[in-house]
Amino acid sequence: MMQITNALDPVEALKSALPAMVQDVKLFRDETTIVVAPEDIETVARYMRDTPGLLYNYLSDISAVDYYPDYNRPGRFGVCYHLYSMIYNRRIRLKVFLQEDDPKLSTLTVLWPAANWLEREIYDLMGIVFEGHPNMRRIMMPKDWNGHPLRRDYPLGYETVMFSFNFDQINKHKPYAKE
Repeated sequence: MMQITNALDPVEALKSALPAMVQDVKLFRDETTIVVAPEDIETVARYMRDTPGLLYNYLSDISAVDYYPDYNRPGRFGVCYHLYSMIYNRRIRLKVFLQEDDPKLSTLTVLWPAANWLEREIYDLMGIVFEGHPNMRRIMMPKDWNGHPLRRDYPLGYETVMFSFNFDQINKHKPYAKE
C-alpha cells in the first residue's frame, strides 16, 4: 500500500527550510502568494515541487504584470508562477519582482517543460528574458516587431475618426483597392 505524507503548511515549510529566500507572504481571499527574489526562484520552485507534504507538481500558468508607472512596488515587473498540487488539491503562487532595466529570470523549463511556451509568451509581449531557456524567441509577434506590446508604456496606434469636415483629408490616406 502506498503511503502519502500528510500535507504540510507550504509557507511554514518554506520558511523553515529556506528562510532567507522568503521575502514576503500575501494572503488574499484564501489565496497564498509567496514573494521571492529573482535569483531564488528556481531553488524555491524545486523545493515546492519535490518536498514530500507539498508536491506542487503542476505548473498551471506563468503570468507577468507591468506596474508602470506605479513605483510603490519592489520592481516594475511582477512575474507569478501558479503552482498546483494534484495530490493535495491545493494551489499556491510564487511571485518575483524585476527591475525595469534588464529584466531577467532563470527559466523553469528544467523543472516543468510546459514553462517553455509560457516563458516565450512573456518574453515576446513583456520583454522579460528567461536565461537558460532552450528556445527564447518570439512566439506571437513577427520576428521584426519592435517593442513589447503588453508593456504599459508601449505606444498606442490610432486612426483619426472621419467626420464630414475632415473627409477629404482622411480619405486620401485610405488604402483602397486599385482597379
